[in-house]
Amino acid sequence: MHAVLVDKGAPANLSLGEMEEPAPAPSEALVRVSAISLNRGEVRRAQTAEAGFNPGWDLAGTVEREAADGTGPRAGARVVGLLPSGAWAELVAVPTSSLAELPEGVSFEQAATLPVAGLTALYALEKGGGLLGRSVLVTGASGGAGHFAIQLARLSGARVAALVRREEHEELVHEAGAHQVAVGEDAGGAEDFGPYHLVLESVGGKALGDVMDMLAPGGICVSFGGSGAEETTFDVRSFYLTGGARLYGFILFHEILAHPASDGLARLSHLVAEGRLRPRVSVEASWEEVGEVARRLLDRGYTGKAVLRVGG
Repeated sequence: MHAVLVDKGAPANLSLGEMEEPAPAPSEALVRVSAISLNRGEVRRAQTAEAGFNPGWDLAGTVEREAADGTGPRAGARVVGLLPSGAWAELVAVPTSSLAELPEGVSFEQAATLPVAGLTALYALEKGGGLLGRSVLVTGASGGAGHFAIQLARLSGARVAALVRREEHEELVHEAGAHQVAVGEDAGGAEDFGPYHLVLESVGGKALGDVMDMLAPGGICVSFGGSGAEETTFDVRSFYLTGGARLYGFILFHEILAHPASDGLARLSHLVAEGRLRPRVSVEASWEEVGEVARRLLDRGYTGKAVLRVGG
């Protein structure tokens, strides 16, 4: 079958190649993939992975053969799924705990945006508990997870502030539901809108250090990325004197051990079907263009999500 493989001579080290079809375990369904989406983490991994490695986290398609143990969606069901790697292929074996059936009206392209970006936003927001009337800050707000996080926080009744790097992204995050927007490479501009009960932080570096001083008593900063820098400093005395402030390290593939992806994906896809959650697809192309689209992702050439059609 065809699949996206690491190819050291291709743009962004990614191109189409061939590999063996998967052999599903009893608790896995065989899915024919119709659409995939790209995330910075898997594209970065492709820059150092060995040639022939098959990356990919996000997928949407149709169940070709249901799981032998009787769990999960039946054959013929339209589904969205998540894998730790190997999702970028014509056929994939997906654990039923990471698979959800799609409601009518949700396209494969919309669904493919949901696994990593949508689940990250959903499960990270839940670290803040009840958000009704609370103040929430989302950094990296023009990215895929950030755009979902603004919408979901607003749906939860939070007062939402967003941090973006560029002024041209202000309108985008306002349309997503942000009440206030700060612009800058660091987070200093967001201080006037705080303090915050919850911060969803994906920039790292100085931005992470800045927001640690903006937490309200009992507040939590959920760190799930470091697109700006991997190291930071912050005022430890100010942090502990805040009282009950917390810093939480968030890795999606750890979170789904306790909160299965199937549950979150079902919730997100129903919000899309109801028109209450709007995926932002900035790039839509054939998976034959995976290398060029991945290069644009690394160069921050677009906001939102890139979705690739499998087989066309």
